[in-house]
Amino acid sequence: MSRRWRELVAFSLLGLFALGVLVALGAVLGFIAARGAPALSWEFLTAFPRRGMTEGGIFPALVGTFYLVLGTVIVALPLGVGAAIYLAEYAGDRTWTRIVRIGVNNLAAVPSIVFGLFGLAFFVKALGLGVSILSGSLTLALLVLPLLIRASEEALRAVPREFREGAYALGATRWQVVRSVVIPVAVPGILTGTILAVGRAAGETAPIMFTAAAFYTPRLPQSPLDEVMALPYHLYVMATESTAFWRTRHLQYGTALVLLGFVLTLYLWAAVWRARIRKGKRW
Repeated sequence: MSRRWRELVAFSLLGLFALGVLVALGAVLGFIAARGAPALSWEFLTAFPRRGMTEGGIFPALVGTFYLVLGTVIVALPLGVGAAIYLAEYAGDRTWTRIVRIGVNNLAAVPSIVFGLFGLAFFVKALGLGVSILSGSLTLALLVLPLLIRASEEALRAVPREFREGAYALGATRWQVVRSVVIPVAVPGILTGTILAVGRAAGETAPIMFTAAAFYTPRLPQSPLDEVMALPYHLYVMATESTAFWRTRHLQYGTALVLLGFVLTLYLWAAVWRARIRKGKRW
């Protein structure tokens, strides 16, 4: 077989694999959308659950998810980007730096349930924060921190070396180069990593079920030390622990659809923002 035919076969197989992934994704999204769409309404999005969570809406779970994601970003973003800047621009290629990178990669592979148990032992018990938004946000921040560090570091390393050398030639210090040249160019990549981290945090159940989530709360949280309802845990409870789970099947699919919509909206917003930032660059 000639080289041309081997390339044709390889590209055809890759195209089929990509098509298979898209078909599977479309089937899952279509199934959830078809089952969850009948549950969607203004009341579903703005009302509290009632009658043993068999009626009403998911408003407190929406608010709780937003608070947890916001807390995660506030904690993880400066730590992750700061660590990435140090590793990419200051640490150099030394033995201990390689060990740190290996540790970050290993943390990214740790199951989320392990982070949940750590959060329960350290934030909830040892620090006395209790089951709260703060404990859940800190736990989720640790969960997404490796992803954010690796994505931000790769974005910083992708900045052409000529940009740095040109700034140094003009007399800029290292921090001035990083602040005024490297970071602005790497913003689209950092933004991508941040949104991927946020999407993962929004959909996690195991870390928050030990540290932040409640089965039901009669009011919205008033402080970071209050426990909250959250969409993934709310869906888990209705599907597995509710005494009338068969009566809430449409609410379960509706909650799943809202959670998917929330995450997909974040990804779409990030893609549009990243495209606009790149379009506005004039290098």
